[in-house]
Amino acid sequence: MKANYKNWVPQSMIWELVAANVVVAALFVVVGVTTLVFSGTLRIVFFVVLLIALLALLKTLQWSISAYKAFSYDGTRQLSKQIIEGTAKYMDLPEGGKCMDVGCGSGALAIAVAKRNPKATVYGVDRWGKEYASFSDTLCAQNAEAEGVSNVQFAKGDAVKLDFPDEFFDGVVSNYVYHNVTGKNKQDLLLETLRTLKKGGTFAIHDLMSKRRYGDMIAFREKLLSMGYQDVRMIDTASGMFMSRGEAAKYGLTGSTLLVGRK
Repeated sequence: MKANYKNWVPQSMIWELVAANVVVAALFVVVGVTTLVFSGTLRIVFFVVLLIALLALLKTLQWSISAYKAFSYDGTRQLSKQIIEGTAKYMDLPEGGKCMDVGCGSGALAIAVAKRNPKATVYGVDRWGKEYASFSDTLCAQNAEAEGVSNVQFAKGDAVKLDFPDEFFDGVVSNYVYHNVTGKNKQDLLLETLRTLKKGGTFAIHDLMSKRRYGDMIAFREKLLSMGYQDVRMIDTASGMFMSRGEAAKYGLTGSTLLVGRK
């Protein structure tokens, strides 16, 4: 049995794009070689519109295939695996400690942290909404079993209001989650997660922390320091750490930042 962490680019999307390309290409040929349906200026307009649509679809398909290969755990680039393992390295938990992975998805980060900390327990929480129908707590449990990891648990949860008391965890982690939560202040989401962290606990939160999404994160770092947090750092992971700047721009990951520190 092999773990299936899925792909950030669903394979179904690629097949849908292939089908769309075939349909538009067929229409393009029909309009180009026959005057039975359209003629004159109208035919030229439809021909141009279909050509533009076909080129756009081909470009989107090319990008999707490239991204699928880059993020695949079985590919040569293994970008997702590099990001997951690179984030997990910041989490060293005490014996008997507890860690939470917010928005655990397919369980990849929670399992990676659990493997690094076999004497601690990792809790993966996620809302597993219809937007990500292929992800579930069942999939997470299957992946943990495939990896031979037993010190991890999965349950439904919401990053907006976490169902855990203050100072419950020795560590908290997350990867590319908060930017997906619409209509909520991202700094408030960070504070809600950090609320559950024990004094002395560590955090490693990776996301697209652009100013447009997160606001002034330099000021937020200063705020954390003023609240007593220590060793707070914001690490740019899109300049060679996890990916190159070119890859970040190509795959929409510009602004990738790892927020780490200790409470």
